[in-house]
Amino acid sequence: MSEGFLSQEEIDALLKAEPVVSSPDMELTDLEKDALGEIGNISMGSAATTLSILLDRRVSITTPKVSITNLREIKDQYPLPYVVIEVGYTHGLIGGNLLAMKERDTAIIADLMMGGDGSNPPTDMNELYMSAVTEAMNQMMGSTATAMSTVFKKKVDISPPKVNIMNFADNPSISDLTSDDQPVIRVSFRMEVEGLIDSEIMQVLSIDFARELVSGLMGSIQPPPPKPSAKETVPLKQSVNIPNAMPITHPLPTPEIAPPKMPQYQQNVTVQPVQFAPLVSGALQGVDTTNINLIMDVPLQVTVELGRTRKLIRDILELVPGSIVELDKLAGEPVDVLVNGKLIAKGEVVVIDENFGVRITEIVSQLERTNGLQ
Repeated sequence: MSEGFLSQEEIDALLKAEPVVSSPDMELTDLEKDALGEIGNISMGSAATTLSILLDRRVSITTPKVSITNLREIKDQYPLPYVVIEVGYTHGLIGGNLLAMKERDTAIIADLMMGGDGSNPPTDMNELYMSAVTEAMNQMMGSTATAMSTVFKKKVDISPPKVNIMNFADNPSISDLTSDDQPVIRVSFRMEVEGLIDSEIMQVLSIDFARELVSGLMGSIQPPPPKPSAKETVPLKQSVNIPNAMPITHPLPTPEIAPPKMPQYQQNVTVQPVQFAPLVSGALQGVDTTNINLIMDVPLQVTVELGRTRKLIRDILELVPGSIVELDKLAGEPVDVLVNGKLIAKGEVVVIDENFGVRITEIVSQLERTNGLQ
């Protein structure tokens, strides 16, 4: 262009350019965006609660941002490797969506689930760590389906999520749900995991499925019943108009309420003091020993348990002579006496002629023994 005028070559280039046509099918109203944001808040809030329980850490997800884009723009804007979770709805809703998380974020989640502290996540997501991530995604998406069932007031089921690692910079296709140039809905969240993750996750839906969600949400919201107008209000009094006279108002008759019947108490009831059978010592007192004598010679395995604890496999492999294993009981607490693995008594450790023994201090109740068998 020279002196503010277009050259012939520039005019020809503009005439050959294809005009950009904005289709109404590619647009969302503010109401539809708000509805999708509310659905995302509910579903991902439930998923965050599940993830918090799995990781034993506080997980928070901020208010989502809803926008229209396509998979090609997503790959250009986010070239990093992502873990893509593809979820298909099999009952209640027809369609599917994608959930994308950065590979490093999922590595931290996998490290926490494997017993680590998340500060040194693996650089290579091997099969073991991918299994941990898949299990976390399974439970998160399951809780999402449950939350959506509550929102839409109908049963919503999903197929097992497909979890894959994709490099958006060179991956030819992210999903079979839609092509790279088709418009999609992107719902972006900011996810924070206590002291470890502060990142963005994305939920990608087709426009048709997004509108189905909006329609389902609107259909599940029942409007409140209309309030009766002044003309429909039931009068409390009846009015009788007499020609050429003042109206006479008659109150409605008040229903007669019968007084409640009082219970009749019998007089002169003889009360006798309760009598208890005397307590008699002896473990087999009152028990029919006719048949038990047949099994008196059956040997039983008696075990005295000092305490228990739970350790990770890595902690067990690190045990060496001199290692101390902390148990779940305090010093001085009674030890458990088990017969064939079932708790029957408690006692205290004693030494008899340089041998250890246990003095029985308490016999567990029949209810406790029954609960131990279940």
